[in-house]
Amino acid sequence: MSKSLGRRSSKRDLARLRRRKQVRKRVLGTTEVPRLCVFRSNRHIYAQVVDDSKGATLAAVSTLTEHVREQLEGKDKKDSARLIGAEIAKLCLEKKIETIVFDRGGFLYKGGRVTALADGARKAGLKF
Repeated sequence: MSKSLGRRSSKRDLARLRRRKQVRKRVLGTTEVPRLCVFRSNRHIYAQVVDDSKGATLAAVSTLTEHVREQLEGKDKKDSARLIGAEIAKLCLEKKIETIVFDRGGFLYKGGRVTALADGARKAGLKF
């Protein structure tokens, strides 16, 4: 793979980029059904809803967002991800977005923070 992440690119990062490329082949956000994309770092998790036809971000929230940060005191990473999912769902529902397609961004879904974010969004009312 020719895309490099700088001098510290690891096999793990390159594998994630390969998976992300495969996911993005199949997942596309439209005006009616936008794409919820997720990025997670070691400390934080980010979620944004994107309309790919316009190239516009419709809603975004992360663990660094001020009004969310206060609610995260004393929570572990999975609980934080669940809360971020609920917050992004709340923002979407305010903008009359009820159905989305989920873009896990090449991160593994099984049992981790990405799963917790998706579960939080589903419980708050988003349909996948």
